Order: sequence, then C-alpha cells, then structure tokens
Amino acid sequence: MNEKSCIEIHYCTRCRWLLRATWMAQELLTTFEQEIGRLVLVPGTGGIFEIYADGERVWSRKAQGRFPEIAELKRLVRDRIAPEKDLGHTDRHGT
Repeated sequence: MNEKSCIEIHYCTRCRWLLRATWMAQELLTTFEQEIGRLVLVPGTGGIFEIYADGERVWSRKAQGRFPEIAELKRLVRDRIAPEKDLGHTDRHGT
C-alpha cells in the first residue's frame, strides 16, 4: 500500500459523543497504525455519528440504529482499507 488511508469520524457535539469518537479513533489508530495516514474528528449536530474510510461511509448510527461494536467497526474499516490484514481474535469472534 503506497498511500495511507484517511478515516473520518463525524460526531454530534450536542449529544456529547466526543468521548466515544475519540475512543474509537484511538482503537482504529492502534489497530491500523501502518495503514492510516490521517484520522479526522468532525464535530456536527443533529445526532450524527458516522464513520468514513477513504471517503466511503462504513457506519451510520442513524442507518444502523445503534453505535458499532469496536470489533465490528475494525472489521468494516479493515475490509475497506486493508482487506488482507488479519485482525487476530477480532476476526475469530462474531459480531
């Protein structure tokens, strides 16, 4: 992989979801330290909580009706930015 990926986490400031967004950011940066070149937190309103990998939405709280489990999110991001990457125990446990 020559060019590293960009992850965006859009979160609602009125809902106070910054802590959740930063925790997920830390988990993704730790798991994909070689694959992620930039991770952006994007404050918003209206109950937004969406995650994008290289411009493609991989999670929407509104569409799914819930927040992602961290293992589930890691698999979704991996499938977009590094499909060959083994996630270890995360791959061996169901969602």
